Order: sequence, then C-alpha cells, then structure tokens
Amino acid sequence: MAAKITFIGSGNMARAIVGGLLSQQYPADHITTTSPDPTMLESIQAEFSVNTTRDNCAAILNADIVVLAIKPQILKQVSIELRPTLQELEKHPLILSIAAGISVESLEKWLGGVAPIVRAMPNTPAMIGCGATSLVASANVTNKQRLQVEEILSSTGIVEWLSDESLINAATAVAGSAPAYFFLFFQAMEDAAVSQGLPRETARKLTLQTGLGAASMALVGEYDPEQLMRNVMSPQGSTERAIASFEKANLRLIVEHAMRDCADRAKEMQLLFG
Repeated sequence: MAAKITFIGSGNMARAIVGGLLSQQYPADHITTTSPDPTMLESIQAEFSVNTTRDNCAAILNADIVVLAIKPQILKQVSIELRPTLQELEKHPLILSIAAGISVESLEKWLGGVAPIVRAMPNTPAMIGCGATSLVASANVTNKQRLQVEEILSSTGIVEWLSDESLINAATAVAGSAPAYFFLFFQAMEDAAVSQGLPRETARKLTLQTGLGAASMALVGEYDPEQLMRNVMSPQGSTERAIASFEKANLRLIVEHAMRDCADRAKEMQLLFG
C-alpha cells in the first residue's frame, strides 16, 4: 500500500515532487500539502487534486512520510511547532527535509529527536523531471524508508546517497547550485554568438540544444568527458583553438574556486540557520 505523504509547504519544489509522483500513478488521495496561503492551496488542489490544509499539525497525524518543503529561515519555527504532535504519535513518520543548509542534528533537536530523518539536496531541474538529488540519512532510518525516499525523489530525476553528511556541501556545489553555472555559460555563449552576427533566437537554440546533446552523450557513459572533448578536436582545428583559449584562461581553476566558494557558503548557511 502506498505511503501517506504530507508536504509541509506547497512551493515550487513541493509541486515538482507531487507532479512527479502523480506522473507515476501515485494515488493523489495519499498526498496532503499545507500552506498558510489559501490561494496557493487552491492552486495546488486544482492542479493535482491532492488533499490540502492550513493546519500543519493536523496534516501529519496520519502521515507515513512528512516532507519539509519550506524555506530554511522558517524551518526552526515550524519544526518546533510540530514537535508536540510528533512526540504524541504512537508511530513516528519519516521526516524528509529538502531545506538547504539545515543539518540532521538541528532537525533532530527541533523535532524532539523522535523521528527518523533524511536530508535531501535537490536542484531546480527536478521541476521538469531532470533533477539530481543527494541524500543523507540519520542512523534510525530503515532500509524500507530509504526505498520510500528513493521512490519519492526518483520521480523528479536521479538520487544519490551520501555516506556522510559532511559531503552534502560538496554535493551542493556539484548539483544543488550547479544549474546556475550552466545557465551562466549558456548566456555567455549566446552573447558571444550574437556579437559575431547570429540572431539571438538562433544563438539560443543552437547553444541550448548543443548543451543538451553534450550532456546526453556524456550520460551514455561510453567515454569520460575528457575523451569526449578530444573526440571533437582535430589537430590544429577550430575546436582545439577554443579549448586552448579556455585552458590559457585557467577555466578549470575558475570552476574549482567557484565550487569551493559555493561549498563554503553552504557550510556557513548551516551554521547560520541551524
């Protein structure tokens, strides 16, 4: 029997997961979403036909899984409000948090230490079913609950379990924040093409389709990215000159510094919000 899932929060990521579940024939009547905004609840109920309520505590009473899909700035307050209800339950639901920068330790403290917890770091392509989500579990999460989490989040893309929570900042740098890196690169390519005379619409289509094609070739896994790059390059050709220009500008070091700054900021956020 399908687990009963409650989403605390009805924002974009909650909607993405709900939509992914329903696309895989998950029963809508097993899903509840909450929000203090009645307009948002009306919208999500109209789109997905799931249960909705403004009462967070009532929403978790019969839940097998509670997804904390709210901003990290308010997660402490909401968690503390949920704690008395959680502690009174005979069967404690699995808590799945998709809030950035909030550690399992903080969640355990705020929620009263009674419920198993999985912390997830999704990214925005989850909203179109192409996400990449990193996961870490507290010690009391069962194998069955791990499989349930995988079922929920694999509906929005791939999932990868991390062996230690300390790795989640690196996962943020390589996946959680990384769509923005590609968008920046796409924009730079588009602008460069326009400066060379291509119409912007044409430049955008060619840039984005090329990005999609390159990622698809890399996902096939026949060759690693280094070899795929070399397969495109001819000796003394145009691609070789472009790559040489990137290397001269030390693109690899720029990427390394950017990802380290991202991971460092994720660590700071954990201290700030946790």
